[in-house]
Amino acid sequence: SKNAKSFESLFRISRKTFNYICSLVKDDLEARQSNILDLNGKTLTAHDQVAVALRRLSSGESLASTGNALGINQSTVSQITWRFVEAMEAKALRHLQWPASEVEIGQIKNKFKKIRGLPNCCGAIDATHILMTVPTVNHSHEVWLDREKKFSMVLQAVVDPEMRFRDVIVGYPGSLSDAVILQSSGFFKLCEEGKRLNGKKKELMEGTELGEYIVGDAGFPLLPWLITPFQHAAPGHQVDFNKRHSASRSVAKIALARLKEMWRIIHGVMWLPDKNKLPRIVFVCCLLHNILIDMEDKELNGVPSSRDHDPDYRQQFCESVSEPGSEIREKLSLYLSGKLPP
Repeated sequence: SKNAKSFESLFRISRKTFNYICSLVKDDLEARQSNILDLNGKTLTAHDQVAVALRRLSSGESLASTGNALGINQSTVSQITWRFVEAMEAKALRHLQWPASEVEIGQIKNKFKKIRGLPNCCGAIDATHILMTVPTVNHSHEVWLDREKKFSMVLQAVVDPEMRFRDVIVGYPGSLSDAVILQSSGFFKLCEEGKRLNGKKKELMEGTELGEYIVGDAGFPLLPWLITPFQHAAPGHQVDFNKRHSASRSVAKIALARLKEMWRIIHGVMWLPDKNKLPRIVFVCCLLHNILIDMEDKELNGVPSSRDHDPDYRQQFCESVSEPGSEIREKLSLYLSGKLPP
């Protein structure tokens, strides 16, 4: 269709972003070209294949429904979608990476500070469940059964103030807590070894420095580099800190809600547990999410800013509290309320 409005309502991205995505994957798709045909015997170009894959990922419709809508056999839809995923993994990784320079991390810190005043903050972490359909008779699938008695896979993400994913891990079963998944991740290992969140410190008062950190909810452990809210906040500086903290970490909640709203395939209702393909499809949806932000795609304006990416899931609570993390949080909360001595 030459009509921009109908194009954008069908694919949920602008023509400009679509063309950019095509430019990323065109060579890979054409290099593997074994005649892919529609039901009328017409050969599908690389642009056609990108359109089919994006339709499948953004609509969340079954292979059969997508095929019927586009005049393609459902096995062809599946083949095209998987080729697109592989091409995106090969060519679009630069859109999802940890900030590479001091300048870039400095810009992130400044933007977090503008939200509600948190200094030296480098990201917000959250996790969401991707629901799956599982035959209950198969006991081998019980590892995927989460605490809400649903079958799910977890996506954990660290997000910057513009809701861009900076680090993601996906594939762990829903039966594991957010804290356990974090502690199993490469991100955790890098931070613990001092290879990440190891940049400039900020002096809060003489003799008290605040290192780089991210913020997360009560489901995560309190660490020197991961600041969680006070679980039993005393009136005054602790309650005030929790409000600032909540506003700052909301970028991660909104990012995950937008990801699920925009790329509806990961609502997951038709999925069986698949440790191989599903995590890669979710990861490519995260790449696409970031590309829309990087391209300043106007279609993003139509996506609701919900914070509820995990409806019907209760808040998790992690009892793990490190002494240095507790001390840093207390001093930071006093600093923000103006109660630390100069």
